Amino acid sequence: MSDLPLSRQELLEQFGPTLRYRPPGGFDQQDDYEKLVPTHCCFCGQQCGIHLKVKDNAVVGFEPRTDFPFNKGKLCPKGVKRYLQGSHPDRLLHPMKRTEKGFVRISWDQALEETVSKIREIQDRYGRDSFAMLSGVSLNNEKSYLVGKFARLALQTANLDYNGRLCMVSAGAANKKAYGIDRASSSWEDIAKAKVIFVIGTNIAECFPITTDYIWRARDNGAKLIYADPRMVPMARTADLYLPLRPGSDSALLMAMLHVIIRDGLTDQKFISEHTVDFEKAAAEVKDATPEWAAKITGVPAEQIEKAARWYGEAETGMILHARGLEHQVNGVKNVLCCANLALATGKIGREGCGHSTITGQGNGQGGREHGHKCDQLPGARDIENPEHRAYIAKVWGCDESEIPRKGLSAQEIMNEIHAGNIKGLLSICFNPLVSLPDANFTREALGKLEHYTVIDFFLSETAQHADIVLPGSLHEEDEGTNTSCEGRVIKINQAIDPPGEAWQDWRILLDIAERLGRGKYFRYQNAQEIFNELRLASRGGTADYSGITWERVERENGVFWPCPQVSEKGKETLDASELDSLHPGIPRLFEGGQFYHMDKKARFTPTQWSESAEVVDSEYPVWLTTGRVISQYLSGTQTRRIGPLVDQYPHPRIEMHTRMARQLGIAEKEWVTLETRRGKITLRSMVVNTIRPDTVFVPYHWAGKQSINMLTQRALDPTSKIPEFKVSACKVRKATEDEIREAVEAESWTSHIERLPERYGLDDRRSELTR
Repeated sequence: MSDLPLSRQELLEQFGPTLRYRPPGGFDQQDDYEKLVPTHCCFCGQQCGIHLKVKDNAVVGFEPRTDFPFNKGKLCPKGVKRYLQGSHPDRLLHPMKRTEKGFVRISWDQALEETVSKIREIQDRYGRDSFAMLSGVSLNNEKSYLVGKFARLALQTANLDYNGRLCMVSAGAANKKAYGIDRASSSWEDIAKAKVIFVIGTNIAECFPITTDYIWRARDNGAKLIYADPRMVPMARTADLYLPLRPGSDSALLMAMLHVIIRDGLTDQKFISEHTVDFEKAAAEVKDATPEWAAKITGVPAEQIEKAARWYGEAETGMILHARGLEHQVNGVKNVLCCANLALATGKIGREGCGHSTITGQGNGQGGREHGHKCDQLPGARDIENPEHRAYIAKVWGCDESEIPRKGLSAQEIMNEIHAGNIKGLLSICFNPLVSLPDANFTREALGKLEHYTVIDFFLSETAQHADIVLPGSLHEEDEGTNTSCEGRVIKINQAIDPPGEAWQDWRILLDIAERLGRGKYFRYQNAQEIFNELRLASRGGTADYSGITWERVERENGVFWPCPQVSEKGKETLDASELDSLHPGIPRLFEGGQFYHMDKKARFTPTQWSESAEVVDSEYPVWLTTGRVISQYLSGTQTRRIGPLVDQYPHPRIEMHTRMARQLGIAEKEWVTLETRRGKITLRSMVVNTIRPDTVFVPYHWAGKQSINMLTQRALDPTSKIPEFKVSACKVRKATEDEIREAVEAESWTSHIERLPERYGLDDRRSELTR
């Protein structure tokens, strides 16, 4: 394949209007519609309910959906504008092939045949594992399940992983170790009933805005809020206690809090003795982890650490909430285990107003990590190396157990092996690694070494520009299925429109490739519901048991919490009224009665030792760099950077720094600044604030190319979860040079230039321009 993606000019000439498309008449002409479709937002793991307005097979607007119990009609800025993506002129409408002159339109038959031919050629020459697959958890449960089965039985490769590897895998690994199950411990209603809420490593107000409502309800009832983060993010500014810990020091803070709780007799000894094991081992490890010790590491005053520990330990009820700030580290699993130790030591789990939950980042981040497109997992959250698990899934799939590959490589490891020349081919769906993975220049080099790359997507992402074959897939609203929300609630995604042009639903593309590979006998599905019914069977008896959840129940009950085993053996999709009482109700609150999911029903304390991040500041790189989200953008920005009102809210990334640092460097607000790590440099405008540690800078990661902060982040991985350390890097900061400013202005003008393109090409001709 070609070593380089299309140039900007080539993209402009072929694809016309892009990022900031605005439909004729503006965005607010929503009154004229034919039907109202109840469904859910396509973005974060909160999965808020929404109604989509539809006319002429297009989504033209939205209405709040007040019947869904999680958000009760409330939506964040992304949810309000999510309907705008479908009519964007960038939408891929036909299969395309890359040539020396750019992408050209081809038939589905040609695109699929060439993909299958390359898969066979590469695997015949180098072995089955030389062809890899990367997937994503914006896919629904049915597609996630199908991808896992497809990679193992159609591609017959071990090397499958997903972009949830960049999200919640540290929390998942820790949850399974501590509790025996990977799910939020309770529904969000328990947040509102807590007397103390401890939030660490998450910007809730911007990343999960509807969760803010639950915290405010608790505070209206007198709850205290403790907030730990290097930045005084919006909700932290209202906290009763704010702990400004430095990046990478989370476990030191948490170990010291456990030290105080044990020292001051704030443990729940009855709960510990009856429902846990290894408390003494964990206690021994924090014996010397005093607040004074932690203060030297974290930068948080010892008395503040003492106060946080006492507030949490003394409260009758309490919740611990965290997200990627805690988990995007080489110590991510350890950090989450420290949180679990706090919850278990105080008995604040498994009862009303108590819990320990990670907040899911991606749309189906919960369900997507349960049913088999992780490199080490089979459906139902089963272990791919466990002989009994393998035998059960082989029976469900109708194959021999030996046909199921063993554990493969994780997402970053796959990219490492592509770069090393050991993986020669790639199929990806719903993943934009050129923006999402750390050390973007390394990823770009790796993509250029592939002998073949096929992408399934609905927009031509930055990564897809490197593809040989592009297959137009389906948007969230163009298919039906189920997702699983951050609470563990399985919900229904309803199809609002058909895919436009020649685009196909994603699952149909995978089925066609499987058929052409001669493996179609394993994939005889007629619709998404049939895939879901097989998922139910495959999950039966697993930790993530969906077997008692039917298509009809999900709609009738507005979602069903898993685990939900099948009580009736009949397996009927629609039950008589007399049979409804036999249904398992699902479990909103896990661990009630102290029943955990290990064989002995007891939770595990984990001894933890303090260790530093993979990279720390020094005299050459004296500033901590951390990354994250902003409210108007989502993940790699493939969708949100194409929605004009969201771009307007935050058009370009900026380097957020403290007033003191800016003054020392002579940098004013919006002045050009160059930030450099050992992997490269970036020049962006400054954002001077008083709400970040003076030794730390923050840059959001939703942008690509020369505005991508992931050019600078590192590929160091947590040894257990294999998650990259996005949140901790060492950097240096200075004023930009004139040459750097000129280059940055050119990069920043890219969006503004594209905004004028609709006038240049004419909206009526946009689809012919897109696929000429």
